[in-house]
Formats: sequence, structure tokens, C-alpha cells
Amino acid sequence: MAESKNEMDVKTIAAKELRSASKRFLQDLDALPESVFTQRFGSATRTVADIVYEVNLVDDHVGMVIRGEEPFTWPDELWIKAPESFRTKDDIVNAFSKSSGKMIRTIESFSPEELQAAIRIEDGETTRLERCRFVTWHINYHSGQLNFIQTLLGDDAMHWK
Repeated sequence: MAESKNEMDVKTIAAKELRSASKRFLQDLDALPESVFTQRFGSATRTVADIVYEVNLVDDHVGMVIRGEEPFTWPDELWIKAPESFRTKDDIVNAFSKSSGKMIRTIESFSPEELQAAIRIEDGETTRLERCRFVTWHINYHSGQLNFIQTLLGDDAMHWK
């Protein structure tokens, strides 16, 4: 029996949404000047470097789980901070491109059925598709933080092409 259009499209839709979120995030990073990647805008704020480092950790951790690999132990800190070596715009942009690219390739490597199959995670059961949706949501959430930083700098342009 032929797959329905919805079953056939789940992989295409998930990968497209993840690619789009990653592309927008990269465009937001590109629009920021180098000087703000390590700038704090207040005593409780995180830097762009901190935000991107966390996004990469989430992408990498989730990717490992959905590929069936043993994930690394999550850092034991409330707010993830980038290491001192994670400071230049080029390094940060390249690290995000590498991490998000690997996550996109991971999603594209599964069939629609494999994406919808149950997998075990630390607090129960979910699907690869749900984890992909979470990663997409997480990237978009932090893209909003980058947009806010842009406005703090006086830049209210929409940089998504």
C-alpha cells in the first residue's frame, strides 16, 4: 500500500524546518558585530557565545540520542557558559554550522518510519521526530534572543533572506 502524503512528508517537513531554523540563526549571527559575541548586557545576561555554545550542546546531545549513541553527561550548571576558547565570531559561526549540519544530516538519514518510531530518553519515551521538533524550537527560541541583542545595538532590521 502506498504511503499517505502526510506519512511521506514527515521527514521532508522535519528536515526543512530544521534547515530553515538553522539558516535564520546563521543569518542572525552574521548580522551581529564581532564585538558583541562576548559582551554582557547586564549582570545576569549571557553572551552570544554562551547562547551558541548551549545551542550546539543541545544539537549534539539530541543527535547522539537519536542516532543511538551514548550521549555525553550534561554540564552541571544552571546556565551554560561558553569556554574561554569559544570567543571569535568565526569560531562560533563555524561551530554552529558544523553542529547544525550534523543534526540535519542525522534527520535526513532516517526514514519517515524511523523518525516516528519510539526511542528511549532519560525521562521516558519519545520519537526522533519529536526530538527534531525540539531542536528546531530550541534554535528558533535562541534566534529570538539574538534578535533582541540586535535591537539593543540599534539594529531593528530583519536579516532573514
